[in-house]
Amino acid sequence: MPNFRKYFTITIFCIVVAAVFVTFFVGTGNNNETLFLKKVVLEAVTPLQTLIGKTFTSVGETWGRYVFLVGVKEESRRLKQQISGLERELNQAREMTLECRRLQKLLGLKEQIESPTRAARVVGRERASLFKSFVIDRGAADALKIGYPVITDDGVVGKITEVSWNTAKVLLIVDYNSRIDAVVQRQRVRGILEGKDGTCCILKYVPRTENVAAGDVIVSSGLAGGFPKGLLLGRVAKVRKSEADLFQEIEVIPAVDVKKIEEVMVVISESGGMK
Repeated sequence: MPNFRKYFTITIFCIVVAAVFVTFFVGTGNNNETLFLKKVVLEAVTPLQTLIGKTFTSVGETWGRYVFLVGVKEESRRLKQQISGLERELNQAREMTLECRRLQKLLGLKEQIESPTRAARVVGRERASLFKSFVIDRGAADALKIGYPVITDDGVVGKITEVSWNTAKVLLIVDYNSRIDAVVQRQRVRGILEGKDGTCCILKYVPRTENVAAGDVIVSSGLAGGFPKGLLLGRVAKVRKSEADLFQEIEVIPAVDVKKIEEVMVVISESGGMK
């Protein structure tokens, strides 16, 4: 910047000097004659004027480009902010649409259940706990009690094990403390479905002589534990039989992916509730 100012000052000085010379020599003498000295001055000044004109033109163009780029940068920043805002709104709209679909399914499920129900949202998960459970945003104020079944439109999730005024803890079907009286739908054979390792379940106490196969559907029996009859629990994944054992070892994959649950339905079942 200092060098630019220096050369700019020198250029202006030269222009002034040239203008004086031109004015003096061109403005005096006989108009019909072109003196030799005038020719010399004109020849000397003309390239200088041309150079100065080009310099100012170049400076003007450079400044114009700079102003244009500044405007483009500001417009780009504004458009990026606008795009970010639109993306947030789009994501929110998608989430609302997905939630609406899930709630519509729960509403349809509510119409299929004879007992009163309460819809609830999952508000917390106890990942560090040995027990596979989560917390919902309903409690004693909504008439919830320990032992009430918790379901989704896909099937059984688990049951309530703790209740406070506005929240409740749900023990998931895959927890090893979970036990549900179940039936093999095809064979109508009863057993007890227990959680195994937080990912699957085991159907116990099914006699070895019964014909249970992979793919068989397991539903709630409705005879004990407060679960309405016919709720989907899962499907048989593996069956192991041993001549030395009285019962089969039946591995069941739950119908509900408990890791992805966001909303649930609590069945108000007095047979399953505890004071």
